[in-house]
Amino acid sequence: MTILDTEQLAYVAHVRELAADHLLPLVVKGVEGRVNRPLLAAMGEYGLLRDLFGGSPDAPPKAAAALQLCLLRETIAGVSAEAETALALQGLGSYPILQSGHPETVDRWIPGVVKGSAVAGFALTEPQAGSDAAGLELRADRDGEGWRLTGEKIWISNAPEADIYTVFARTTQGAGAHGVTAFAVAGASGGLSGEHLDLLSPHPIGRLVFDGVRVEAGDVLGEVDSGFRVAMRTLDLFRPSVGAFAVGMARSALDVTLDHVVSREAYGGTLADQQAVGHKLADLATQLEAARLLVYRAARAYDSGAPRSEITRTAAMAKLFATEAAQMIVDQCVQLHGARALQRGHLLEHLYRDVRAPRIYEGASEVQRSIIARELFKGRNPE
Repeated sequence: MTILDTEQLAYVAHVRELAADHLLPLVVKGVEGRVNRPLLAAMGEYGLLRDLFGGSPDAPPKAAAALQLCLLRETIAGVSAEAETALALQGLGSYPILQSGHPETVDRWIPGVVKGSAVAGFALTEPQAGSDAAGLELRADRDGEGWRLTGEKIWISNAPEADIYTVFARTTQGAGAHGVTAFAVAGASGGLSGEHLDLLSPHPIGRLVFDGVRVEAGDVLGEVDSGFRVAMRTLDLFRPSVGAFAVGMARSALDVTLDHVVSREAYGGTLADQQAVGHKLADLATQLEAARLLVYRAARAYDSGAPRSEITRTAAMAKLFATEAAQMIVDQCVQLHGARALQRGHLLEHLYRDVRAPRIYEGASEVQRSIIARELFKGRNPE
């Protein structure tokens, strides 16, 4: 049994061709750390943003297919990490709207997201509440039929340039995860401001400040005080695909390194003739394949409607293993290249900066280990 069937392999080849021919040239023209709107428009034109949600040209997107999302992210990452990030941030910011928004909210925002004309952001993290999402402090105070949002968000995707944000705010004080509500908040809302943050990896990330930002009852995603459920459903879908992103970067690093060692002359032969080099690359390739299999396993669990506990556990395992493995693979590929891989503009220099962030966002590796351990211990408490 092969990992992918003929149709899936053809899809991967199609996406790789689109990414190389149409996305990469637009990445080169973009500005690091800023939203690349021409790139998103091209993704919309070629149907890649619709593919985020398992849609078809003749029907609106309704639900995400996790394996297709993973194939999409892995393949584009193998061509350009920046193009992959643009696509992924668009999906992360908009999926809660598609999943849990009122029909009017979905109709207002999702068509633009799919076309690439509306940029989406996911606003969960706060200065004092990173991985501990239950500790959110952004206030949502009742104001008639709606709310006023007051507080701050940080490390937010596509901020402050996004047209629409999924924002998680506290509607019930002292209730932990059970007192958080998700809202769709327009980027042009009165009282909403922000700034870009300059990161090691060239992602469009920023800070948002909410000064009495008005949201209406129709802007609620899901139910009031049930926003944590909205966040977890989104993260259960996207965590395996973060692993797929990592696999794509690691594959790109390994490919360029294989080309390097078979041509780099040293010690009367090539680097590939050195047993230590061959063994190192064998270990890296094995780690890469193990990561890919875990990612696909988690995605298939999601798509098959497996029990929630299995989806959560396999998603955490996939993200943990794949992102940690990719960090090691890229690092060792830099080592095998030597100083040239540290030169600004080299593919590995770029990957070395990009590969670090996935071990932190959408739940750091330590959080994934805690999730896995919690699932392992379920039902095993001594009497």
